Amino acid sequence: MKKEDTINALVLNNPNAYFVSTCGYISRDLYNIHDNERNFYMVGSMGMAAPIALGIAIDNPNIEVIILDGDGSLLMNMGFMTMIGESKQPNLNHVVLNNQVHESTGGQKTLPLQNICNVAKNLGYVNGKEINSLKNIPNIKKINGPNLFHIKVQEKDEPIGKRVHWTPQEIVERFQNSILKEREVT
Repeated sequence: MKKEDTINALVLNNPNAYFVSTCGYISRDLYNIHDNERNFYMVGSMGMAAPIALGIAIDNPNIEVIILDGDGSLLMNMGFMTMIGESKQPNLNHVVLNNQVHESTGGQKTLPLQNICNVAKNLGYVNGKEINSLKNIPNIKKINGPNLFHIKVQEKDEPIGKRVHWTPQEIVERFQNSILKEREVT
């Protein structure tokens, strides 16, 4: 599967979700596919999308939060999976887009994610599931988390889209404002 198609399917299947995307090409892909104030683009801090998303999910139990992680980012901060599992946050879902390379930094091979779904379950995630088809992309509103969805995607074979034009301060401000709006509605 192409990463861009996978991200698009996640957005379309979860129109009310808040996305926290890891640094590099995943954030750029999300930005180019569907820029939205509900997207928190983690620019420049590899391995930190999951900790940020967990904090958001804990503080905002009425919103659905999806972590868009890469295999390299997950491996950078894999220990954080223990906190996600322990949290039992039902509104948090962890999507790992695995292309087996550090795509944003030149395509260096990553270590294989052996049995990552079983690892997630052993650490306390409700489920760990391999997704092998776009038609199996979940609607997370219908399932309690935390869950890990491991999706193997192809390396990019076309030029990457433009960089996120929002500054880190603007990303935070517009994301916070979208959550405040959500709180007013509920």
